[in-house]
Amino acid sequence: MKGLRLGSVQRGNNDFNINNRRNVNVGNRFDNRRGMTLRLFRASADTMKTHRNLFQKLCSYDNLLLAFMNARKGKAKKEYVIEFGQNLENNLYALQWELLTHTYRPKPLTTFTVHDPKTRKISASNFRDRVIHHAVCNIIAPIFESRFICDTFANRKGKGTLAALNRFQHFLLKVAGSGRPICRERDKNPNFGFALKCDIKHYFETVDHVVLFSILRKRIKDEELLWLIRVILENHRTPTPGKGMPLGNLTSQFLANVYLSELDNFAKHKLKAKYYLRHVDDFVLLGKNKELLEQYRVLMDAFLKQNLKLELHPDKSRVVPLRCGLTLLGFRIFHHYRLLKKSNRNRIYKRLAKFREKFKRGEITKEKILLSMAGWDGYAKMGNTFRLRERVWADARTIIAGH
Repeated sequence: MKGLRLGSVQRGNNDFNINNRRNVNVGNRFDNRRGMTLRLFRASADTMKTHRNLFQKLCSYDNLLLAFMNARKGKAKKEYVIEFGQNLENNLYALQWELLTHTYRPKPLTTFTVHDPKTRKISASNFRDRVIHHAVCNIIAPIFESRFICDTFANRKGKGTLAALNRFQHFLLKVAGSGRPICRERDKNPNFGFALKCDIKHYFETVDHVVLFSILRKRIKDEELLWLIRVILENHRTPTPGKGMPLGNLTSQFLANVYLSELDNFAKHKLKAKYYLRHVDDFVLLGKNKELLEQYRVLMDAFLKQNLKLELHPDKSRVVPLRCGLTLLGFRIFHHYRLLKKSNRNRIYKRLAKFREKFKRGEITKEKILLSMAGWDGYAKMGNTFRLRERVWADARTIIAGH
Protein backbone atom coordinates (compact mmCIF):
# COMPACT_ATOMS: atom_id res chain seq x y z
CA MET A 1 0.00 0.00 0.00
CA LYS A 2 2.79 2.36 0.91
CA GLY A 3 4.44 1.60 -2.39
CA LEU A 4 1.23 2.29 -4.23
CA ARG A 5 0.72 5.54 -2.35
CA LEU A 6 4.30 6.54 -3.00
CA GLY A 7 3.89 5.76 -6.67
CA SER A 8 0.70 7.76 -6.88
CA VAL A 9 2.27 10.62 -5.04
CA GLN A 10 5.28 10.54 -7.35
CA ARG A 11 3.05 10.48 -10.38
CA GLY A 12 0.99 13.26 -8.93
CA ASN A 13 4.11 15.31 -8.27
CA ASN A 14 5.36 14.64 -11.76
CA ASP A 15 2.03 15.71 -13.23
CA PHE A 16 2.12 18.82 -11.12
CA ASN A 17 5.67 19.63 -12.19
CA ILE A 18 4.89 19.07 -15.86
CA ASN A 19 1.84 21.29 -15.70
CA ASN A 20 3.81 23.84 -13.78
CA ARG A 21 6.54 23.85 -16.44
CA ARG A 22 3.89 24.19 -19.13
CA ASN A 23 2.39 27.14 -17.28
CA VAL A 24 5.80 28.74 -16.94
CA ASN A 25 6.55 28.23 -20.65
CA VAL A 26 3.19 29.66 -21.64
CA GLY A 27 3.84 32.62 -19.37
CA ASN A 28 7.30 33.12 -20.83
CA ARG A 29 5.92 33.00 -24.35
CA PHE A 30 3.28 35.55 -23.38
CA ASP A 31 5.90 37.81 -21.77
CA ASN A 32 8.17 37.48 -24.82
CA ARG A 33 5.32 38.37 -27.17
CA ARG A 34 4.31 41.28 -25.00
CA GLY A 35 7.93 42.50 -24.87
CA MET A 36 8.26 42.16 -28.62
CA THR A 37 5.01 44.09 -29.13
CA LEU A 38 6.25 46.88 -26.86
CA ARG A 39 9.57 47.06 -28.73
CA LEU A 40 7.80 47.21 -32.08
CA PHE A 41 5.45 49.89 -30.76
CA ARG A 42 8.34 51.97 -29.46
CA ALA A 43 10.22 51.55 -32.76
CA SER A 44 7.16 52.63 -34.76
CA ALA A 45 6.56 55.52 -32.37
CA ASP A 46 10.18 56.63 -32.86
CA THR A 47 9.72 56.41 -36.62
CA MET A 48 6.63 58.61 -36.45
CA LYS A 49 8.10 61.03 -33.93
CA THR A 50 8.34 64.66 -35.05
CA HIS A 51 10.66 67.32 -33.67
CA ARG A 52 9.96 70.95 -32.84
CA ASN A 53 11.92 73.86 -31.36
CA LEU A 54 15.14 72.78 -33.07
CA PHE A 55 16.15 76.19 -34.37
CA GLN A 56 16.99 77.54 -30.91
CA LYS A 57 19.30 74.56 -30.32
CA LEU A 58 20.93 75.17 -33.69
CA CYS A 59 21.56 78.83 -32.84
CA SER A 60 23.09 78.14 -29.44
CA TYR A 61 26.70 79.23 -29.00
CA ASP A 62 27.76 75.73 -27.95
CA ASN A 63 26.38 74.22 -31.16
CA LEU A 64 28.05 76.89 -33.31
CA LEU A 65 31.36 76.32 -31.51
CA LEU A 66 31.09 72.58 -32.09
CA ALA A 67 30.29 73.30 -35.74
CA PHE A 68 33.42 75.43 -36.04
CA MET A 69 35.56 72.67 -34.52
CA ASN A 70 34.14 70.15 -37.00
CA ALA A 71 34.54 72.49 -39.96
CA ARG A 72 38.21 73.15 -39.22
CA LYS A 73 39.21 69.47 -39.04
CA GLY A 74 41.99 68.81 -41.52
CA LYS A 75 42.15 72.51 -42.44
CA ALA A 76 43.55 74.11 -39.30
CA LYS A 77 46.54 75.58 -41.20
CA LYS A 78 44.46 77.20 -43.93
CA GLU A 79 44.58 80.99 -43.93
CA TYR A 80 40.80 81.43 -43.94
CA VAL A 81 40.46 79.12 -40.91
CA ILE A 82 43.17 80.97 -38.99
CA GLU A 83 41.57 84.31 -39.86
CA PHE A 84 38.13 83.15 -38.68
CA GLY A 85 39.60 81.66 -35.50
CA GLN A 86 41.51 84.82 -34.52
CA ASN A 87 38.20 86.56 -33.79
CA LEU A 88 36.25 83.38 -33.11
CA GLU A 89 33.84 84.56 -30.41
CA ASN A 90 32.73 87.67 -32.30
CA ASN A 91 32.36 85.71 -35.55
CA LEU A 92 30.18 83.07 -33.90
CA TYR A 93 28.03 85.66 -32.15
CA ALA A 94 27.63 87.48 -35.48
CA LEU A 95 26.42 84.27 -37.13
CA GLN A 96 24.10 83.64 -34.20
CA TRP A 97 22.58 87.11 -34.55
CA GLU A 98 22.06 86.69 -38.30
CA LEU A 99 20.31 83.36 -37.73
CA LEU A 100 18.04 84.61 -34.95
CA THR A 101 17.02 87.69 -36.94
CA HIS A 102 16.65 85.71 -40.20
CA THR A 103 19.14 87.99 -41.94
CA TYR A 104 21.65 85.23 -42.67
CA ARG A 105 22.55 84.96 -46.35
CA PRO A 106 25.29 82.63 -47.62
CA LYS A 107 28.13 84.03 -49.68
CA PRO A 108 28.32 83.06 -53.38
CA LEU A 109 29.69 79.58 -54.06
CA THR A 110 33.13 79.08 -55.59
CA THR A 111 32.71 76.69 -58.52
CA PHE A 112 35.44 74.65 -60.16
CA THR A 113 35.69 71.46 -62.23
CA VAL A 114 37.58 68.28 -61.36
CA HIS A 115 38.41 65.31 -63.58
CA ASP A 116 39.00 62.33 -61.28
CA PRO A 117 37.97 60.34 -63.32
CA LYS A 118 34.55 61.80 -64.12
CA THR A 119 34.14 65.46 -64.89
CA ARG A 120 32.38 66.95 -61.89
CA LYS A 121 31.34 70.50 -61.08
CA ILE A 122 32.22 71.20 -57.44
CA SER A 123 30.71 74.13 -55.53
CA ALA A 124 32.71 75.17 -52.46
CA SER A 125 31.18 77.36 -49.75
CA ASN A 126 32.82 80.13 -47.79
CA PHE A 127 34.18 78.94 -44.44
CA ARG A 128 31.59 80.84 -42.37
CA ASP A 129 28.87 79.09 -44.37
CA ARG A 130 30.51 75.73 -43.75
CA VAL A 131 30.18 76.42 -40.03
CA ILE A 132 26.43 76.88 -40.56
CA HIS A 133 26.27 73.62 -42.56
CA HIS A 134 27.88 71.72 -39.69
CA ALA A 135 25.54 73.42 -37.21
CA VAL A 136 22.53 72.24 -39.24
CA CYS A 137 23.83 68.67 -39.52
CA ASN A 138 24.62 68.56 -35.79
CA ILE A 139 20.88 68.99 -35.17
CA ILE A 140 19.20 67.00 -37.95
CA ALA A 141 21.64 64.07 -38.31
CA PRO A 142 20.54 62.30 -35.07
CA ILE A 143 16.90 62.68 -36.14
CA PHE A 144 17.27 61.01 -39.52
CA GLU A 145 19.98 58.50 -38.65
CA SER A 146 17.34 56.12 -37.28
CA ARG A 147 15.56 56.23 -40.67
CA PHE A 148 18.60 55.03 -42.58
CA ILE A 149 18.99 51.32 -43.21
CA CYS A 150 22.20 49.59 -42.14
CA ASP A 151 23.44 49.28 -45.72
CA THR A 152 23.36 52.98 -46.62
CA PHE A 153 26.95 54.18 -46.99
CA ALA A 154 28.81 57.50 -47.45
CA ASN A 155 28.58 60.59 -45.25
CA ARG A 156 27.85 58.51 -42.15
CA LYS A 157 30.13 57.69 -39.25
CA GLY A 158 31.68 54.26 -39.76
CA LYS A 159 30.01 53.93 -43.17
CA GLY A 160 32.73 55.01 -45.57
CA THR A 161 34.17 53.47 -48.71
CA LEU A 162 36.00 50.66 -46.90
CA ALA A 163 32.88 49.63 -44.99
CA ALA A 164 30.88 49.58 -48.23
CA LEU A 165 33.49 47.41 -49.97
CA ASN A 166 33.60 44.96 -47.06
CA ARG A 167 29.82 44.75 -46.91
CA PHE A 168 29.56 44.12 -50.65
CA GLN A 169 32.15 41.36 -50.44
CA HIS A 170 30.17 39.82 -47.57
CA PHE A 171 27.04 39.86 -49.77
CA LEU A 172 29.03 38.36 -52.63
CA LEU A 173 30.06 35.39 -50.52
CA LYS A 174 26.50 34.95 -49.25
CA VAL A 175 25.08 34.81 -52.77
CA ALA A 176 27.83 32.79 -54.45
CA GLY A 177 29.01 30.73 -51.48
CA SER A 178 32.78 30.50 -51.56
CA GLY A 179 32.96 30.82 -55.34
CA ARG A 180 31.16 27.54 -56.00
CA PRO A 181 29.31 27.58 -59.36
CA ILE A 182 25.52 27.46 -59.32
CA CYS A 183 23.87 25.52 -62.14
CA ARG A 184 20.49 26.87 -63.20
CA GLU A 185 17.80 24.66 -64.61
CA ARG A 186 17.77 24.42 -68.42
CA ASP A 187 21.22 25.98 -68.53
CA LYS A 188 24.39 23.93 -68.54
CA ASN A 189 26.61 26.98 -68.11
CA PRO A 190 27.51 27.47 -64.42
CA ASN A 191 27.37 30.94 -62.87
CA PHE A 192 28.10 32.56 -59.54
CA GLY A 193 24.95 34.65 -59.27
CA PHE A 194 24.07 38.11 -60.57
CA ALA A 195 24.17 41.76 -59.51
CA LEU A 196 21.84 44.59 -60.43
CA LYS A 197 24.14 47.63 -60.55
CA CYS A 198 22.34 50.96 -60.90
CA ASP A 199 23.21 54.63 -61.10
CA ILE A 200 20.79 57.55 -60.83
CA LYS A 201 21.02 59.93 -63.77
CA HIS A 202 22.36 63.39 -62.83
CA TYR A 203 21.32 62.88 -59.22
CA PHE A 204 22.53 66.07 -57.51
CA GLU A 205 21.30 68.20 -60.41
CA THR A 206 17.77 66.78 -60.36
CA VAL A 207 16.84 66.54 -56.67
CA ASP A 208 13.38 68.10 -56.39
CA HIS A 209 13.07 70.61 -53.55
CA VAL A 210 9.32 70.09 -53.10
CA VAL A 211 9.79 66.34 -52.64
CA LEU A 212 12.80 66.90 -50.37
CA PHE A 213 10.91 69.22 -48.02
CA SER A 214 7.94 66.86 -47.93
CA ILE A 215 10.34 64.16 -46.67
CA LEU A 216 11.93 66.54 -44.14
CA ARG A 217 8.52 67.60 -42.81
CA LYS A 218 7.72 64.02 -41.84
CA ARG A 219 10.17 64.44 -38.96
CA ILE A 220 10.81 68.19 -38.63
CA LYS A 221 8.01 70.58 -37.67
CA ASP A 222 10.27 73.59 -37.07
CA GLU A 223 9.61 76.12 -39.85
CA GLU A 224 12.61 78.25 -38.92
CA LEU A 225 14.98 75.32 -39.42
CA LEU A 226 13.30 74.48 -42.74
CA TRP A 227 13.72 78.15 -43.73
CA LEU A 228 17.46 77.93 -43.11
CA ILE A 229 17.78 74.73 -45.16
CA ARG A 230 15.89 76.41 -48.00
CA VAL A 231 18.22 79.43 -47.87
CA ILE A 232 21.24 77.12 -48.14
CA LEU A 233 19.78 75.21 -51.10
CA GLU A 234 18.68 78.32 -52.98
CA ASN A 235 22.21 79.71 -52.84
CA HIS A 236 22.99 77.17 -55.58
CA ARG A 237 21.85 78.48 -58.97
CA THR A 238 20.59 75.84 -61.38
CA PRO A 239 19.05 76.02 -64.86
CA THR A 240 15.78 74.65 -63.42
CA PRO A 241 14.47 76.55 -60.36
CA GLY A 242 13.54 74.30 -57.46
CA LYS A 243 15.90 71.54 -58.59
CA GLY A 244 19.40 70.46 -57.63
CA MET A 245 21.88 70.68 -54.76
CA PRO A 246 25.51 71.90 -54.82
CA LEU A 247 27.97 69.02 -55.04
CA GLY A 248 30.60 69.53 -52.34
CA ASN A 249 28.52 70.92 -49.46
CA LEU A 250 28.08 68.93 -46.24
CA THR A 251 24.35 69.65 -46.19
CA SER A 252 23.99 68.38 -49.76
CA GLN A 253 25.77 65.15 -48.90
CA PHE A 254 23.57 64.54 -45.87
CA LEU A 255 20.30 65.53 -47.58
CA ALA A 256 21.21 63.23 -50.47
CA ASN A 257 20.99 60.32 -48.02
CA VAL A 258 17.72 61.62 -46.57
CA TYR A 259 16.22 61.90 -50.07
CA LEU A 260 17.20 58.38 -51.16
CA SER A 261 16.27 56.78 -47.84
CA GLU A 262 12.82 56.51 -49.42
CA LEU A 263 14.31 54.26 -52.11
CA ASP A 264 16.19 52.25 -49.47
CA ASN A 265 12.98 51.54 -47.57
CA PHE A 266 11.18 50.61 -50.77
CA ALA A 267 13.92 48.13 -51.70
CA LYS A 268 14.14 46.53 -48.25
CA HIS A 269 10.53 46.59 -47.06
CA LYS A 270 8.46 46.45 -50.26
CA LEU A 271 10.67 44.46 -52.61
CA LYS A 272 12.17 42.46 -49.71
CA ALA A 273 15.61 42.69 -51.34
CA LYS A 274 17.96 40.91 -48.96
CA TYR A 275 21.32 41.87 -50.46
CA TYR A 276 20.92 45.59 -51.17
CA LEU A 277 23.58 48.26 -50.71
CA ARG A 278 23.71 51.98 -51.60
CA HIS A 279 26.61 54.43 -51.73
CA VAL A 280 25.29 57.95 -52.48
CA ASP A 281 23.52 57.55 -55.88
CA ASP A 282 25.00 54.13 -56.78
CA PHE A 283 23.23 51.03 -55.51
CA VAL A 284 23.62 47.29 -55.97
CA LEU A 285 21.32 44.31 -55.46
CA LEU A 286 22.69 40.76 -55.51
CA GLY A 287 20.83 37.53 -56.14
CA LYS A 288 20.81 34.18 -57.88
CA ASN A 289 17.80 34.89 -60.08
CA LYS A 290 18.54 37.13 -63.06
CA GLU A 291 14.89 37.55 -64.04
CA LEU A 292 13.94 38.70 -60.53
CA LEU A 293 16.71 41.32 -60.56
CA GLU A 294 15.43 42.58 -63.93
CA GLN A 295 11.98 42.98 -62.36
CA TYR A 296 13.55 44.87 -59.45
CA ARG A 297 15.19 47.27 -61.92
CA VAL A 298 11.86 48.06 -63.59
CA LEU A 299 10.04 48.51 -60.27
CA MET A 300 12.74 50.72 -58.75
CA ASP A 301 12.90 52.89 -61.86
CA ALA A 302 9.12 53.34 -61.68
CA PHE A 303 9.33 54.20 -57.96
CA LEU A 304 12.03 56.80 -58.59
CA LYS A 305 10.05 58.47 -61.37
CA GLN A 306 6.75 58.48 -59.52
CA ASN A 307 7.83 59.34 -55.98
CA LEU A 308 11.22 61.11 -56.20
CA LYS A 309 11.14 62.55 -59.74
CA LEU A 310 14.41 60.81 -60.60
CA GLU A 311 15.34 58.16 -63.13
CA LEU A 312 17.95 55.46 -63.54
CA HIS A 313 20.79 56.00 -65.98
CA PRO A 314 19.87 53.79 -68.97
CA ASP A 315 23.48 52.89 -69.80
CA LYS A 316 24.73 52.33 -66.25
CA SER A 317 21.82 50.32 -64.82
CA ARG A 318 21.91 46.65 -65.78
CA VAL A 319 22.15 43.09 -64.47
CA VAL A 320 25.64 41.62 -64.73
CA PRO A 321 27.05 38.17 -63.81
CA LEU A 322 29.30 37.91 -60.78
CA ARG A 323 31.67 35.28 -62.15
CA CYS A 324 34.06 37.93 -63.55
CA GLY A 325 33.89 40.26 -60.56
CA LEU A 326 32.09 43.59 -60.28
CA THR A 327 33.38 47.15 -60.47
CA LEU A 328 32.34 49.23 -57.45
CA LEU A 329 33.79 52.39 -55.89
CA GLY A 330 36.94 52.27 -58.00
CA PHE A 331 37.74 48.60 -57.35
CA ARG A 332 37.20 45.37 -59.24
CA ILE A 333 35.78 43.05 -56.57
CA PHE A 334 36.09 39.27 -56.74
CA HIS A 335 35.09 36.61 -54.23
CA HIS A 336 38.23 36.65 -52.09
CA TYR A 337 40.12 39.78 -53.16
CA ARG A 338 39.71 43.19 -54.81
CA LEU A 339 41.96 45.13 -57.17
CA LEU A 340 42.10 48.73 -58.32
CA LYS A 341 40.39 49.42 -61.63
CA LYS A 342 42.75 49.64 -64.59
CA SER A 343 41.78 53.27 -65.14
CA ASN A 344 42.72 54.06 -61.52
CA ARG A 345 46.09 52.34 -61.93
CA ASN A 346 46.76 54.27 -65.14
CA ARG A 347 45.77 57.54 -63.44
CA ILE A 348 48.34 57.25 -60.66
CA TYR A 349 51.15 56.68 -63.18
CA LYS A 350 49.98 59.75 -65.14
CA ARG A 351 50.02 61.72 -61.90
CA LEU A 352 53.59 60.58 -61.22
CA ALA A 353 54.64 61.70 -64.71
CA LYS A 354 53.18 65.17 -64.03
CA PHE A 355 54.95 65.29 -60.67
CA ARG A 356 58.25 64.45 -62.37
CA GLU A 357 57.94 67.34 -64.85
CA LYS A 358 56.74 69.85 -62.25
CA PHE A 359 59.44 68.86 -59.77
CA LYS A 360 62.15 69.39 -62.40
CA ARG A 361 60.78 72.87 -63.10
CA GLY A 362 60.47 73.66 -59.38
CA GLU A 363 56.68 74.06 -59.58
CA ILE A 364 55.93 71.53 -56.83
CA THR A 365 57.60 70.74 -53.54
CA LYS A 366 58.64 67.42 -52.08
CA GLU A 367 56.08 67.82 -49.28
CA LYS A 368 53.16 68.23 -51.70
CA ILE A 369 54.20 65.12 -53.63
CA LEU A 370 54.40 63.07 -50.42
CA LEU A 371 51.03 64.43 -49.24
CA SER A 372 49.36 63.50 -52.52
CA MET A 373 50.93 60.05 -52.52
CA ALA A 374 49.88 59.42 -48.91
CA GLY A 375 46.25 60.16 -49.82
CA TRP A 376 46.37 57.77 -52.77
CA ASP A 377 48.10 55.10 -50.66
CA GLY A 378 45.34 55.26 -48.05
CA TYR A 379 42.75 54.67 -50.77
CA ALA A 380 44.72 51.90 -52.53
CA LYS A 381 45.19 50.01 -49.22
CA MET A 382 41.49 49.14 -49.32
CA GLY A 383 42.32 46.53 -51.97
CA ASN A 384 44.92 43.80 -52.46
CA THR A 385 47.48 46.22 -53.88
CA PHE A 386 50.71 45.62 -51.98
CA ARG A 387 52.93 45.12 -55.04
CA LEU A 388 51.33 48.01 -56.92
CA ARG A 389 51.89 50.36 -53.98
CA GLU A 390 55.51 49.25 -53.69
CA ARG A 391 56.12 50.08 -57.37
CA VAL A 392 54.36 53.44 -57.12
CA TRP A 393 56.29 54.47 -54.01
CA ALA A 394 59.56 53.44 -55.68
CA ASP A 395 58.76 55.75 -58.62
CA ALA A 396 57.82 58.56 -56.23
CA ARG A 397 61.14 58.22 -54.38
CA THR A 398 63.10 58.45 -57.66
CA ILE A 399 61.20 61.66 -58.51
CA ILE A 400 62.04 63.23 -55.15
CA ALA A 401 65.68 62.13 -55.46
CA GLY A 402 65.89 63.97 -58.79
CA HIS A 403 66.60 60.94 -60.98
